[in-house]
Amino acid sequence: MSLLLRNALLLDVASGEYEEADLRCADGRVAETGRGLSAPGDTRVIDVAGARVVPGLIDAHVHVTASTANLGTLGSMSPAYVAAHSTRIMGGMLRRGFTTVRDCSGADFGLADAQAEGLISGPRLLFCGKGLSQTGGHADFRGRGEHLKDDHPCCAGVGRVADGVDAVRAAARDELRKGAHHIKLMASGGVASPTDRIDSTQYSMDEMRAAVDEAEAANRYVAAHAYTARAVNRALEAGVRSIEHGNLIDDASVELFVRHAAYLVPTLVTYWALKQEGMEFGLPEQSWRKVDEVLEAGLVALERASRGGVRMAFGTDLLGGMHRHQNHEFRLRAEVQRPIDVLRAATTGAAELAGLTGEIGTLAVGAHADLLVLDGDPLEDIGVLADPKHIRHVVQAGAVV
Repeated sequence: MSLLLRNALLLDVASGEYEEADLRCADGRVAETGRGLSAPGDTRVIDVAGARVVPGLIDAHVHVTASTANLGTLGSMSPAYVAAHSTRIMGGMLRRGFTTVRDCSGADFGLADAQAEGLISGPRLLFCGKGLSQTGGHADFRGRGEHLKDDHPCCAGVGRVADGVDAVRAAARDELRKGAHHIKLMASGGVASPTDRIDSTQYSMDEMRAAVDEAEAANRYVAAHAYTARAVNRALEAGVRSIEHGNLIDDASVELFVRHAAYLVPTLVTYWALKQEGMEFGLPEQSWRKVDEVLEAGLVALERASRGGVRMAFGTDLLGGMHRHQNHEFRLRAEVQRPIDVLRAATTGAAELAGLTGEIGTLAVGAHADLLVLDGDPLEDIGVLADPKHIRHVVQAGAVV
């Protein structure tokens, strides 16, 4: 079966211009665009009557296994139970217009394969497996009085502890062995971890470079969780490709991003949501109290990076029942960015970060036929993307969801 959209306004994200044209999908790809297209007799035809059509959205920082904000409990849950929650979470993401997501710790090859084979409905899944953390780092969820360590190799925890160059190298190789699209490093403290400080740096330069070396050897890359300028700058110097969050960057950080052609993935909506309802969905109180340290700085960092020409991708990092706020990230970013720049971060920018330029995040012929039909113009009103009620159709791999 193929699909033909007639009388559409197709957005070229690169130029920010619309073209009046038809679009035909076949075999999961964009087959052709132009006026007055014809198609085989079994083609499904939808006249969108001048509606805007944009590429399917890409969220470059999600946790599809995070059914709770208390991430430390995930490792002790049954993998089957976690998978059931993940199926629900991924289905919601797809209905909100996200046809591809990059999971930044937690998801594995099983969920990716299940989605690719059509066993579950959800976005195309790019995964890293388990994030790498030092002892006492952002993926070490032991309390101060706990001494035994269990990285739950058979279960769905979001991280594993590896100390020292050799251990980091082995852990990175192990995640790559299991099919990771990227490696995740915890390069600073975080909100959800119980014993570290937001302003700490984590991992030595040699440890981070070991992970980068292993990723590059496999033609993959490293994403680093980092908040402060000190942590961000160390990670960039070590060769990571993307900084996740980066709420406390400075002008030196911007220079390093540009010099290394690295990407920033802000996740503003998660702090907005955690502050309002994080404890309701399992965030421990000591973690909730950390939110203020990064909440106000996020928009300042985004504006600084945007002004400095930093490459950016769209991310949300939502947990538990807060996944439903995913599209609100568009509205938050639009406070300091033009709508087209926010949309680029969620399409071409995220595709470039993932190494999938021309495959996703575009309506170009040959790309995966992932697209949205919208009621309204998101370049005039970002609310068209911020509120999923404006999505008339979600198309993934040429099929209407």
